Amino acid sequence: MKGVALVTGASGGLGQAVACRLAAEGWSLILSGREAVGLDRVLSKLVGGGHLVVVADCSTVAGARQILDVAKASQIRPTALAHCVGNIRLGAVHRMSETDFDECLSANLVSAFHTLAAFVGALREANSPGAAVLVSSAAARIGTPNHEAVAAAKAGVEGLVRGAAATYAANGIRVNAVAPGIMDTPAASRILGSSAGREAAARQYPLPGIGAPDELAELMVWLLSAQAARVTGQVWSLDGGFSAI
Repeated sequence: MKGVALVTGASGGLGQAVACRLAAEGWSLILSGREAVGLDRVLSKLVGGGHLVVVADCSTVAGARQILDVAKASQIRPTALAHCVGNIRLGAVHRMSETDFDECLSANLVSAFHTLAAFVGALREANSPGAAVLVSSAAARIGTPNHEAVAAAKAGVEGLVRGAAATYAANGIRVNAVAPGIMDTPAASRILGSSAGREAAARQYPLPGIGAPDELAELMVWLLSAQAARVTGQVWSLDGGFSAI
């Protein structure tokens, strides 16, 4: 067994892909999310055993700490974190409702902050090295119409990654992020739900197409692995060249 990895948002499209890849590579997992039914469905697809399910809302301090407290009580200490919680709230800034903005910030940035804090706190308590990978977005790096809320939240995630990487490098704790373009997940169903929407989304990338969760999961798992032992404070784009070309 390679170790124990915590996957938050594990019942979502990306979280499920990451969990399945980690389990296939020999990791024991802690699956976290807000709904037990979805987590149990993912659990049934995983190879291996010894996996733990924790129902919690990691967008709160109490919820994030609960995940690590349950793991500790079960004598399981994660040394890897894949934070896959997030949502997409689109709309020009002058039309964005307060509720939508708050939900976007909570899901994408606040949850990342509290989860990373609880995870790093557990590593420090155990005097253990570790690695975390968070999820940003191409929209945080290049202006995209109607993406103001998610761009602001994900830009905050990138700042969090760089700051935390600097703070904890001396403790052997690595923190990185990935920044995908649009992916074929339930979170993007409003954009990709029609053939016209899917075609328009695919055409916007220099390398046309829609990203797959499995592609991003492979990169995230690599960033958590020993092969990436010299990588920290980085944001890896997987967006068909969108943010660079």
